[in-house]
Amino acid sequence: MMRALLIAASLLCATVARAEIVSEYTEFDGYDDCTAYRGSEPGEGDWADLVCAGYQGYPVILAYTDLRYTAFYGFPPEGDMPRQAGFHPFNRPGSRIEWRIDRQERTEAPFAAIQRWFASTGEEGARDLEILAVSKVATIKDRTGCFVGFVMATGNAQANEEARQLADETTRDFDCASDERVIADPAIRALVSG
Repeated sequence: MMRALLIAASLLCATVARAEIVSEYTEFDGYDDCTAYRGSEPGEGDWADLVCAGYQGYPVILAYTDLRYTAFYGFPPEGDMPRQAGFHPFNRPGSRIEWRIDRQERTEAPFAAIQRWFASTGEEGARDLEILAVSKVATIKDRTGCFVGFVMATGNAQANEEARQLADETTRDFDCASDERVIADPAIRALVSG
């Protein structure tokens, strides 16, 4: 019995030791890399829903309304597309997505996406604020994804490391229906919807 426990423990340790978290990057262009599947008709305003290429078959769903964007990373639930809150002011996504990957011996799956967003301050001549949005990636199995938190990138030399730490420590167990998003900076809190 003791020998069986030791063997099981050593196998578990070997499996855990082989798992690692890495970053992979994809370039993102909301115009050239996306296909519109729904959009406004004349007189309905300016909006569109697009599906874009992500990491190894994982899509990025981009929703656009009146110069405001939001994104959903991974496989959406059946039926209506998810509508998650984004930023109040005019905004746009950055051109690169960092995917946090749980790489194991024979499999790898993204569990988080980190993307830089540019949000207008509303002040004439002012530069946009740069914010890193950390999102839970929806898998085919659970189809649950959402923004988990936001890190101020403007004036923050440690922003990338902070976003990775937030992704690695929070996203996998994050409950999109009930957990509160992590927004430490009051300047971001004032810009985020919902």
